[in-house]
Parts: sequence; C-alpha cells; structure tokens
Amino acid sequence: MIEQKQPEPSSFSLGRRVLSAPTLVSFAVAALLLVLLATRFSVDLGATWENIRSSSPLLLFLAVAVHYTTFFFRGARWRLMLGNAGVFPQAMLPSQFTAARLMLLGWFASSITWFRLGDAYRAYAYAEESGAPLARTMGTILGERVMDIMIVFLLLMAGFLLLYLDPELRPPGVLLQVGLALVAASLAGLAAMQVFWRRISHLLPGRIRSGYEAFHDGTMRSFRTLPLAMLLGLLGWLSEVGRLYFVVQATGMEVGIGLVAFVAVANALLSAVPLTPGGLGVVEAGIVGLLALALPREEAISIALLDRSISYVSIIMTGVIAFLYHRRVASRRANKGQEGRKT
Repeated sequence: MIEQKQPEPSSFSLGRRVLSAPTLVSFAVAALLLVLLATRFSVDLGATWENIRSSSPLLLFLAVAVHYTTFFFRGARWRLMLGNAGVFPQAMLPSQFTAARLMLLGWFASSITWFRLGDAYRAYAYAEESGAPLARTMGTILGERVMDIMIVFLLLMAGFLLLYLDPELRPPGVLLQVGLALVAASLAGLAAMQVFWRRISHLLPGRIRSGYEAFHDGTMRSFRTLPLAMLLGLLGWLSEVGRLYFVVQATGMEVGIGLVAFVAVANALLSAVPLTPGGLGVVEAGIVGLLALALPREEAISIALLDRSISYVSIIMTGVIAFLYHRRVASRRANKGQEGRKT
C-alpha cells in the first residue's frame, strides 16, 4: 500500500508549480528585464513589434517543426543509453515516441521549476510508467549531461572560430572558457567516480549502497556505443541551431551562421543558470546581447522574443499535454498493480 501512495506526491506536484509563487516571480523578473532593456537603452518598441508582425509565418512554422525534432533525436539517444545501462529486463525500453514524449516532459518540468528538476523528473516519470530502476535510470541522465557538455563546447568553439574570422565581430571568450571549465570538471568527476566508487560504496549503508552502485553502473554503461550516442546528441543540438536559423530568416535579418550557432548553443549555458525556471529572463537578455554584435537592438529583441516563444512558451503549452498524458499512463499502471495484488 505504501508503494501505491508514493507516485502522486513524488510527481513534484507539477500541476501546482505552473502557478507557483516562484514561477510567477520569474515571469515578473523576465518582464522587468525586458522593460528595463526597452527604456534604459532607448529601444523603439514600435519597430520591434513591426519586425515581429512582418515575420514570415511559413519560416516560423519551419522553426517550430525543426525545434521539435530535437526531442526525437534526444529521445533516441536516451533510449540507446537506457539499453546500454541495462534497465531491461526489469522494464521495457520506451518506444521512440515514448522516449521523445518523456524528453518533452522533462523540458516542461525544467521550464516551470528551479534548478533544472526536469531531468530528475523525466527519470522518475519513466520509472513510474514502466517500473524501471530509478537509480540506474538516473545514471543515464548524468551520462547525457556529460555528453551534452562536450557537444556544447565543440559547437561553441566552432561558432567562435567562424565569428573570429570576421574582424567586426568579436564574441565574448568567457562563454568558451566556461564551456572548457565545464568539460574539464565533468571529465574529472567521471574519472573520480570510476576510481573511487568502490571506496565510496563501502562507506554507505547497505540499502543506499545498492542504489549508488546501480547509479554508478548506469552512468558508466550508458557510454557504450559512444559514437552513435554522440551523433544523436549532436543532431539534437543542431535542431536548436536550425530553429534559431529559421527564426532569423523569418524576420529577414542578415545574421551569419557562425553567430546563429554561437547564440543558439550559448543559450544552453544561460538556461543552465538556476536563477529562474528555464533561464527565463536570463536567456532573453543573453540572446539580445549576443545578437547585438551584428544587429540593432530592436531587431535583436524581435528575434529573441520570437525564438523564446518557440523554445519556452510552446514547451509550456505542449508540456501540459505531455504531463496530463503521463499522469494517465502512470495511473493506469498503478491501478493494474492494485488489481494484481488483490487477485
């Protein structure tokens, strides 16, 4: 009976968090930043709105379509890593569609909660729907994050080099330094985890020890078939670059592909800052600041608002549907479990 009562509160009360005080404060902070940007830097709001209004609906639709392919690429990678980690036969691997849906659900959770809880929620949601071992599944999440950090750094470096060829554009090197530091810290953490895991395991109580060992095993085994996993991760990130590219094209602005790639990938670092859910307010300011290297502020703000309407607002809208569907699947499985015990 205790196990059947756990899933509901463990869902992080996600529905209530949509209108929680911290989330509403984050929306207010984001709005305040935009107001300050418009007033302090003398932004012509009329010109900004005209840029948005005159943007191409077809190209914006393509931006949305390309953006949502990221969930299928990332879902395929996660499914591959779950298989590597050995969640089967304790649970069936998710289908390609289910993996993409759970990926979207995780992004939705990160968009309305602090400290990027969406990654942990995705692992829990999969365990709740399938009975998969949570600790081993969480190991694949850590493996994903390490891969993403390496891919982000490579794309940042590529974008930085493309921009550096233009003498009029000098991108901030601090983002490249942050990316390099994250890569170094991630690899050092993995190395330490592999070297000292037995010592750490012996220090833990029995029940916690088994969970830690499953987490360690899931993390390390998820790196099998690394080339294919990295390729799928790269395609997922290129989908986000493609989204921003089509948004820029929709507005008719002239922005080089190097700056587009640099801005799109730099957003990943900015959204990881746990100051607001989904980097709300922080990412928008970052996009405007980087695009202002090549565009007037009105045009940069137009692109930032259009891009975030896809990468943030649309995720909230579609994520609610994914969350409601997940609750239905999880409740159905819980009811079947109760009926099985009664019989």
